[in-house]
Amino acid sequence: MTVVHIVLFKFRADVPDSHKEEFVTELRKLKDLPCVMNSKLVVGGPSITDPIERSQGFHYALLSYHKDSQALAEYQASDEHHK
Repeated sequence: MTVVHIVLFKFRADVPDSHKEEFVTELRKLKDLPCVMNSKLVVGGPSITDPIERSQGFHYALLSYHKDSQALAEYQASDEHHK
């Protein structure tokens, strides 16, 4: 059974765009982990919802696919994920 993992991210107003860009770059590297099924990991954002209030303050989303719950657990326990 494929497990779809979704994470939404918010940033405080004082976080610079350069930090957000670096964060997204690092998130995208997670697709190379062997526990991510067929490198299926997508990072979306920044939010373009109009009006912005409809996005409930979320700026970015991560969507990853894993073969099963064990693969998701591997992903979440990985050093790269914790970084």
